[in-house]
Amino acid sequence: MSLANIQVKDILRNISPAKLYEEALRNEKGSAISSAGALVVSSGAKTGRSPKDKRIVENPESSSNVWWGDINIKLETTTFRINRERAFDYLNTREKLYVIDGYAGWDPKYRLKVRVICSRAYHALFMHNMLIRPTTSELEHFGEPDFTIYNAGCFPANRYTREMTSKTSIDLSFEDKQLVILGTEYAGEMKKGVFTIMNYLMPKQNILSMHCSANLGDKSDVTLYFGLSGTGKTTLSADPRRKLIGDDEHCWSDDGIFNIEGGCYAKCINLSEEKEPEIFQAIRFGTVLENVTYDEATRVVDYDSSMLTENTRASYPIEYIPNIQMPCRGEHPQNIIFLTCDAFGVLPPVSRLTPAQAMYHFISGYTAKVAGTEMGVTEPQATFSACFGAAFMVWHPSKYAELLAKRIREHGTKVWLVNTGWTGGRYGIGQRFPLKYTRAVVDAINKNDLQDVPTVEDKIFGFHIPKHCPGVPDKMMLPKDTWKDGHDYDRKAEELALLFKANFKKYESGTSDEIRKAGPK
Repeated sequence: MSLANIQVKDILRNISPAKLYEEALRNEKGSAISSAGALVVSSGAKTGRSPKDKRIVENPESSSNVWWGDINIKLETTTFRINRERAFDYLNTREKLYVIDGYAGWDPKYRLKVRVICSRAYHALFMHNMLIRPTTSELEHFGEPDFTIYNAGCFPANRYTREMTSKTSIDLSFEDKQLVILGTEYAGEMKKGVFTIMNYLMPKQNILSMHCSANLGDKSDVTLYFGLSGTGKTTLSADPRRKLIGDDEHCWSDDGIFNIEGGCYAKCINLSEEKEPEIFQAIRFGTVLENVTYDEATRVVDYDSSMLTENTRASYPIEYIPNIQMPCRGEHPQNIIFLTCDAFGVLPPVSRLTPAQAMYHFISGYTAKVAGTEMGVTEPQATFSACFGAAFMVWHPSKYAELLAKRIREHGTKVWLVNTGWTGGRYGIGQRFPLKYTRAVVDAINKNDLQDVPTVEDKIFGFHIPKHCPGVPDKMMLPKDTWKDGHDYDRKAEELALLFKANFKKYESGTSDEIRKAGPK
């Protein structure tokens, strides 16, 4: 029983956003209403996730399935129980608590019933937005949850407890079906906790869970967009000519794809109505605005301010986006786009991947970050994140890659690698691909305009590069042709290939020979 250890008499269950506003404004320091009607809140000292403090209970039932290491850190059952008891003790000292019931997964066959028990109205409203909201009838018959989140984030973990490395601890037990949060009030831990749970449970049912966005064309054609921060995933999937299925988390079953979430969690730093009108207009009554600064008199939010954090966020129901697919489901994808911002200037604007290459690049999850402002640092830095979301994957990345390859082969899905980064040279010498050209590439993929275009095989990476794309100058299609010195290009391409190979060594023991051979030569 998820409430069996809770003795607080005043428990507010599934109350309306309006009432949660009142509770937050009355009881939580720093809460306010913005000029647009959103609830402004503070997450305290932690303004982002704490991946080094995330633990999974090591249990014989699940241990052999978990990819243990720096991402999935082991936790003893005894320590989990100590931390859970600490959370119970804290929650039971509160005058009132909030409970939110909702679903993870838009397909009724696979959805998970999730219950959140927390002490902050802000956390309750956040999860009201991010989970799929049950109907009145579904709430009446909700019953016991499949998983329960005990959010005692206002209270620290005891850092002297065995296996604790700080006052923050996010502990997940698949066998107890519980997530316990201590020492962080950042709401994103709950969202990503649910995603981590789905990333474990769905592959057990032969369903691929994915960190990607998805949209739908007028012929019911679905495209998935994978990409790390800064690659353009949100911008390119928000297409006014296509319906948004979801912006961050999806599953792919025998019946098609479905969104995991009932809301969106958008970055707000430098947000403007001109650049991202859909997100800007979604910030209204019912939206949670985290860690933003605002004018005390007018309550107008300064989205350019990073005074509290650069990770300012907005959480709102997906219905707040005007052009969405409801319910948030779609057929099997026709196209998958891996987005990368290649600051080395090596990768082409678009290339076609074989199923084996798709698995290799999916496991690699490559992008590049421009070097910072430190003295003497001028070169771009390669960044790799397995499955384009390593922090939330539970199984070995090859598990997800094999499921992806199986789906691709079954449904004839085409996979593309799209570079939104540099052309004509590395960062500092070349230029970044203009957004209009990247949009033209994505449009051509969605319209199947690249299907019969002649291609050139890349000598190092092995993928096939279309020689033409509507809306993109032919001279930009082959990256070596855009460099002044072809020998410089070859050297930089070899450098990037070596970085790919070095990164992939950690996955080789768990992947097939076919995948290993699909990497750069």
